[in-house]
Amino acid sequence: MQQQIDFISAQQAIFAEVAQQRDWQQKYRQLMQLGKALPPLADALKRDELLVTGCESAAWLCHQQQDGQHYWGFDSDARIIKGVITALLSQLNGLNADELKAIDIHALYQQLGLAQGLSPSRSNGVAAVLLRIQQAL
Repeated sequence: MQQQIDFISAQQAIFAEVAQQRDWQQKYRQLMQLGKALPPLADALKRDELLVTGCESAAWLCHQQQDGQHYWGFDSDARIIKGVITALLSQLNGLNADELKAIDIHALYQQLGLAQGLSPSRSNGVAAVLLRIQQAL
């Protein structure tokens, strides 16, 4: 999972790039490329208890704490969802519990401006991942 944490941490600027992009096709392309570049989770982490229910495709969310900071790793069969969640996690990984509780994760997602472009099933999958993140706190 450390490889994912390092990759996600290096993607902080992509969140602003996607949020500021007005062209839906460009936004989608950026997220697809991000999802493709995300290193996969190790097979040992693709366990049933880490599987996110509510996603149309298989998706796994891992959580760990190091020195009071929270980190997530993520993988999915759907590249676009991998990109969306990676962009979101780039803003959340490394924060402590108080910092995370001060963030409205759904508002953070809304900043990306994806609601009108993602299918309802993809949006439901993102919502399920966001719920799991909130439950970890």
